[in-house]
Amino acid sequence: MNHTRCAADRRWSRRQLLAATGTVVATGLGGCLDEDDTDLEPATPTALDDGETCDACGMVIADHYGPAGQLFYAASDADSDGPAQFDSLTELLTYHEARSDQGWELRAVFVTDYSSVDYQLEDRNETPHISSHVAEETFADATGLSYVVGSDVMGAMGEEVLPFSARDDATVFADKYDGEVQDWETLSPTAQ
Repeated sequence: MNHTRCAADRRWSRRQLLAATGTVVATGLGGCLDEDDTDLEPATPTALDDGETCDACGMVIADHYGPAGQLFYAASDADSDGPAQFDSLTELLTYHEARSDQGWELRAVFVTDYSSVDYQLEDRNETPHISSHVAEETFADATGLSYVVGSDVMGAMGEEVLPFSARDDATVFADKYDGEVQDWETLSPTAQ
């Protein structure tokens, strides 16, 4: 019996070919879908008031001036199960740019919304520093906010990017403290 001829001459019916293709596709996708983010609950901000440290500098977030932030990445990209957390949006932007360059997929980003809080400015060495707000309800989706960059107001790491959900609030702040208003898409770690 000649076995070399069997594999080459075998003809599949259309039904057999479709069934085999469906099995291969279902088996292949099944493994991929298990690793996908479709099973993840939507990302929501968390409070950063219990000693959480910044993923960039290691400082305790609640102990420092300025806006805080949280980055959520796809499960396959993340360093941990939770968000990356920051005491400075300057550090958040630098961290995010590095992860984006590595192909990481951003699921969500939340930052302090200064339109939603009664923030305070405190003079330190004749330089105004803005208060920190780290309760869960003080965070908003960063992609829809307006940002004041290049102002005279400092945060945890010096010059800071200050987010506002109301563009008018950002404009008034920028006019008063010599800043410029930008959107999320135009921000970069060197925007200040």
